[in-house]
Amino acid sequence: MKRLFDFTAAAIGLIVLALPLAVLWAVVRLTSPGPGLYWSQRVGKGSALFAMPKFRTMRIDTPEVATHLLEDPDRWLTPVGPLMRKLSLDELPQLWSVLVGHMSLVGPRPALFNQADLIAARQAAGVDVLRPGVTGWAQINGRDELAIPDKVALDTAYLARRSFLFDLEILVSTVVPVLTARGVTR
Repeated sequence: MKRLFDFTAAAIGLIVLALPLAVLWAVVRLTSPGPGLYWSQRVGKGSALFAMPKFRTMRIDTPEVATHLLEDPDRWLTPVGPLMRKLSLDELPQLWSVLVGHMSLVGPRPALFNQADLIAARQAAGVDVLRPGVTGWAQINGRDELAIPDKVALDTAYLARRSFLFDLEILVSTVVPVLTARGVTR
């Protein structure tokens, strides 16, 4: 049921948002050199790597590490990057990853391929059995502000509680943190 819901919602979302997605892509392309989309190597279900699309918010010469690990991260942002990140607009292309089955609408946020500490902690907790999500329990309970042990504890709690109704609760609860940029550091 979860996969059917994910597929249907992602397909409808991509159709309804086609024009805004095209406009956002054009804005990225017109305001900075490089492609409109950035395909990030992420860790998915079973710790398998997959390419996850995002609207590019960083310059094309940015080192491929988590933003918080960059020295002076703001210097790497594109002109529209801060606004896109604040409103989570850069995440919208991930509906494609949901559609093709690499991600779910709800689950642990996918780790970067080089976040060995987060990947190992999730494997040890058994969380890597889940498809990563566009949003998740940790996302609505702290986002970027969470330390890895806290993030994994929330991911583990989600694994224990997961259900269709809990996913719906998380989806509805995602609206306020996204609209207020609560928990977003960059």
